[in-house]
Amino acid sequence: METHILVVDDEPEIAALVEVYLQSEGFTVHICGTGTEALALVRQQPVDLAILDVMLPDISGFTLCGEIRKEHHFPVLMLTAKAEDTDKITGLTIGADDYMTKPFNPLELVARV
Repeated sequence: METHILVVDDEPEIAALVEVYLQSEGFTVHICGTGTEALALVRQQPVDLAILDVMLPDISGFTLCGEIRKEHHFPVLMLTAKAEDTDKITGLTIGADDYMTKPFNPLELVARV
Protein backbone atom coordinates (compact mmCIF):
# COMPACT_ATOMS: atom_id res chain seq x y z
CA MET A 1 0.00 0.00 0.00
CA GLU A 2 1.41 3.35 -1.04
CA THR A 3 1.64 6.27 1.35
CA HIS A 4 0.86 9.56 -0.40
CA ILE A 5 2.43 12.72 0.97
CA LEU A 6 1.43 16.18 -0.21
CA VAL A 7 4.18 18.82 -0.10
CA VAL A 8 3.00 22.41 -0.52
CA ASP A 9 5.84 24.89 -0.91
CA ASP A 10 6.37 27.72 -3.39
CA GLU A 11 10.17 27.26 -3.28
CA PRO A 12 10.96 24.57 -5.89
CA GLU A 13 14.36 23.82 -4.34
CA ILE A 14 12.84 23.07 -0.93
CA ALA A 15 10.04 20.98 -2.44
CA ALA A 16 12.56 18.98 -4.51
CA LEU A 17 14.77 18.36 -1.47
CA VAL A 18 11.83 17.12 0.58
CA GLU A 19 10.69 14.97 -2.34
CA VAL A 20 14.09 13.27 -2.69
CA TYR A 21 14.29 12.37 0.99
CA LEU A 22 10.70 11.14 1.21
CA GLN A 23 10.90 9.13 -2.01
CA SER A 24 14.09 7.48 -0.73
CA GLU A 25 11.96 6.14 2.14
CA GLY A 26 9.37 4.75 -0.27
CA PHE A 27 6.73 7.47 -0.05
CA THR A 28 4.78 8.75 -3.06
CA VAL A 29 5.14 12.54 -3.12
CA HIS A 30 2.80 15.10 -4.71
CA ILE A 31 4.11 18.66 -4.94
CA CYS A 32 1.97 21.80 -5.19
CA GLY A 33 3.25 25.36 -5.32
CA THR A 34 0.04 27.07 -4.18
CA GLY A 35 -2.75 26.48 -1.73
CA THR A 36 -5.30 26.43 -4.54
CA GLU A 37 -3.44 23.59 -6.28
CA ALA A 38 -3.22 21.72 -2.98
CA LEU A 39 -6.94 21.99 -2.26
CA ALA A 40 -7.74 20.70 -5.75
CA LEU A 41 -5.35 17.79 -5.30
CA VAL A 42 -6.71 16.65 -1.92
CA ARG A 43 -10.21 16.59 -3.42
CA GLN A 44 -9.05 14.29 -6.24
CA GLN A 45 -6.20 12.24 -4.79
CA PRO A 46 -5.93 10.24 -1.56
CA VAL A 47 -3.44 11.91 0.79
CA ASP A 48 -2.03 10.33 3.94
CA LEU A 49 -0.01 13.33 5.19
CA ALA A 50 0.46 16.97 4.17
CA ILE A 51 3.58 19.09 4.66
CA LEU A 52 2.66 22.77 4.33
CA ASP A 53 4.64 25.99 4.10
CA VAL A 54 2.95 28.99 5.70
CA MET A 55 4.04 31.61 3.17
CA LEU A 56 2.36 30.68 -0.10
CA PRO A 57 1.63 33.02 -3.03
CA ASP A 58 -2.16 32.76 -2.90
CA ILE A 59 -3.35 31.79 0.60
CA SER A 60 -1.47 31.28 3.84
CA GLY A 61 -0.53 27.80 4.93
CA PHE A 62 -2.54 28.46 8.10
CA THR A 63 -5.66 29.07 5.99
CA LEU A 64 -4.86 26.03 3.87
CA CYS A 65 -4.53 23.86 6.98
CA GLY A 66 -7.91 25.08 8.21
CA GLU A 67 -9.52 24.33 4.84
CA ILE A 68 -8.00 20.85 4.76
CA ARG A 69 -9.26 20.18 8.30
CA LYS A 70 -12.85 20.97 7.24
CA GLU A 71 -12.92 17.92 4.96
CA HIS A 72 -9.99 15.64 5.82
CA HIS A 73 -8.40 14.06 8.86
CA PHE A 74 -4.90 13.15 7.69
CA PRO A 75 -1.90 14.53 9.65
CA VAL A 76 -0.55 17.97 8.75
CA LEU A 77 3.02 19.09 9.39
CA MET A 78 3.88 22.77 8.96
CA LEU A 79 7.38 23.34 7.49
CA THR A 80 8.08 27.05 7.37
CA ALA A 81 10.47 29.92 8.02
CA LYS A 82 7.88 31.43 10.39
CA ALA A 83 9.68 30.60 13.63
CA GLU A 84 8.06 32.86 16.23
CA ASP A 85 6.31 31.13 19.12
CA THR A 86 3.05 32.82 18.12
CA ASP A 87 3.34 31.30 14.62
CA LYS A 88 3.92 27.83 16.06
CA ILE A 89 0.98 28.20 18.43
CA THR A 90 -1.23 29.44 15.59
CA GLY A 91 -0.29 26.49 13.40
CA LEU A 92 -0.93 23.93 16.10
CA THR A 93 -4.17 25.63 17.17
CA ILE A 94 -5.67 25.66 13.66
CA GLY A 95 -5.06 21.96 13.26
CA ALA A 96 -1.44 21.16 12.43
CA ASP A 97 -0.13 18.03 14.12
CA ASP A 98 3.52 19.13 14.05
CA TYR A 99 5.54 22.26 13.25
CA MET A 100 9.12 22.48 11.95
CA THR A 101 11.04 25.61 11.07
CA LYS A 102 13.38 26.33 8.15
CA PRO A 103 16.23 25.85 7.83
CA PHE A 104 15.62 22.21 8.68
CA ASN A 105 17.40 18.87 8.68
CA PRO A 106 15.80 16.62 6.05
CA LEU A 107 16.58 13.54 8.14
CA GLU A 108 14.64 15.02 11.07
CA LEU A 109 11.72 15.70 8.73
CA VAL A 110 11.74 12.07 7.56
CA ALA A 111 11.86 10.89 11.18
CA ARG A 112 8.83 13.05 12.04
CA VAL A 113 6.93 11.74 9.01
